[in-house]
Amino acid sequence: MSFDPAETTFSIKTITESPSLSHQTASFYYFAYGSCMCPVDLTRTIGEEASAMVIGTGILPNYRFAFNRKAPKRKSCGVLDVVPHQGSHVEGVLYRLPWSVSDKLDVREEVPNNGYRQELITVDCLGQRYGAVRTYVVVEKTPQEVPPDDWYFYVVMRGAMTSGLSRDYSWRLFNHMKRLQRGQTF
Repeated sequence: MSFDPAETTFSIKTITESPSLSHQTASFYYFAYGSCMCPVDLTRTIGEEASAMVIGTGILPNYRFAFNRKAPKRKSCGVLDVVPHQGSHVEGVLYRLPWSVSDKLDVREEVPNNGYRQELITVDCLGQRYGAVRTYVVVEKTPQEVPPDDWYFYVVMRGAMTSGLSRDYSWRLFNHMKRLQRGQTF
């Protein structure tokens, strides 16, 4: 099954609560588009069973993925980012996480070191539109994309396959990473 916005016929209900903005709520929405798509990988970070926190496969409209950052702990490994791009979309996993894991997620995404920063976005998931969803975007983007190493490639594809991203999107992600590894530019 592939996602084609032109063929979307379901109605979308907007979820307007903004749990990412305040500690007053016990949870927040989080959109993962890279290594955290796989609940097993996210579980290692937050110390709680992430699979129970999955809402479903989400669509981030008008963004595209890019490998705009070198991973600081792995030599020459590009990692994913999302950048605004009209008409494109990024698929990922929408989670509802307890507020108690927020700092752990920030550390993983290197927020204290200006690796990524939190950004609030709107995600479509299961026929509903979720507002004030947290995701992470690269702070200092590289001028050209950086190829992922084999380990990161595998983790991202494992997440794409286990989380139910569309076949078309998964192939697009796979082919993009392969072209980067082969030194082909876009």
